[in-house]
Amino acid sequence: MAYGWESDRVRLAPMNRARHFENCLNWVNDPDVTEWLCIGDYPTGEKSQSEWFDRMTGDTRTDVIFAIELLDGTHIGQTGIHEINRSDAYGSTGSFIGVPEMRGKGYGTEAAKLRAWYCFEVLGFRMIMSGYFSGNERSARMSEKAGYVEYGRIPSQFWKRGAYRDHILTLLTRERWMELSGGQKNW
Repeated sequence: MAYGWESDRVRLAPMNRARHFENCLNWVNDPDVTEWLCIGDYPTGEKSQSEWFDRMTGDTRTDVIFAIELLDGTHIGQTGIHEINRSDAYGSTGSFIGVPEMRGKGYGTEAAKLRAWYCFEVLGFRMIMSGYFSGNERSARMSEKAGYVEYGRIPSQFWKRGAYRDHILTLLTRERWMELSGGQKNW
């Protein structure tokens, strides 16, 4: 049975405790997964992750969280839209691939393009924002391939793994997305 939003190779599925919780708990505690994320440098216990999971899968008007799955149902990561501002039609996006063997294969880019389609076509957004740490070349490439453009940089904003990192701010407007995709699903 199909559920969620699908592209050619991935599905953005509603988070489900039975299907996704254990992976999420493991990934937020895996230093390789969290190397370039704002999370993960403090241990996350089951209770804390459970509270986050309940909050994100509950009736929130400011966050939409999806599991990134392959079409066969294999859970490989997660993506989200945060700080949703419905009156001004924008949100902040982010994602990660938790399964090491699945990184570098374009699944993150495809999920980001599908997430953009969802933001613009389903939610009716005008723009979506994202960002990454300087030195994170994978995120830089994924953002560019998904259509995001750099609009700012905050020097040395975040301490991560031994250095202060610039926060590179990116933006994808509805107009740019339409220009790149023609309003179609373009994976």
